Amino acid sequence: MWDDLALFSAVARQGSLTAAAAQTGSSAATLSRRMKALEAAMDRPLFLHGRDGYALTPAGRELLSRTERMEAAAADIEVWRSQRPGKRAVRISAGTWTSKLLARGFQDIWQPTFDWVPEFLSGELFQDIARRQIDIGIRNRRPDQPWLAGRRTGTVEFAVYGLDASVTGWIGASGDRSGTPTARWLEANHADQIATRANDAVLAVAMAKAGIGRVILPTFMAPMIAPLMQLDDPIHELTHEQWLVCHHEGRHDPPVRHALTALAQFLSAR
Repeated sequence: MWDDLALFSAVARQGSLTAAAAQTGSSAATLSRRMKALEAAMDRPLFLHGRDGYALTPAGRELLSRTERMEAAAADIEVWRSQRPGKRAVRISAGTWTSKLLARGFQDIWQPTFDWVPEFLSGELFQDIARRQIDIGIRNRRPDQPWLAGRRTGTVEFAVYGLDASVTGWIGASGDRSGTPTARWLEANHADQIATRANDAVLAVAMAKAGIGRVILPTFMAPMIAPLMQLDDPIHELTHEQWLVCHHEGRHDPPVRHALTALAQFLSAR
């Protein structure tokens, strides 16, 4: 029941299964099935299903209000838990490549004298800040939810990399990575040239280094992926802003505020 209520909150806030699937990591089909089961368990309709998405019924709005109170209570417990003796762990979520960049610059971001300790969560799946699964998320767009605060750190560009220009095949994505903007661009532009696929970004780079195909990477990865070389200009359609996102109340917690400052300084300078 608790998990279903969390998924309900995501669908209710996003207004569609597709957007909620991107946030939660569950498929749209799974969300549809779980919402139908939740409506049956509650013995009342929670959504109005139509072309405009999943709008809430009066009962749905009432349930969302209750689940938001549950989330606030859970967040309060998490803050209490984190305030144990010792340094505060600040959970930071980022995609695979940004996580590697943070690891490379770890000593520029954090020092043992700081009042916080970074805890990194790497991956392409969305981590929910509202439910305090993480404290800080490094995202590719400005947050639009009223309970989130954001700080822009710069722009990220993507380009094609390979051993040399003679490599003509491409390395596609599968699994959790298949829904990323990079994967969608590749499918739209070079689907018939994909030589193989990988569900792990690091594996895709290893394949590119073996000469199997070309791979799309953020340009900030260039110092870390030798002998791969950039084969073309950055792909304009994949360029995006980079934002540090946190809960609008959590940003006032001194360790989180200090972590935001350290991350912003590092990411803005690269």
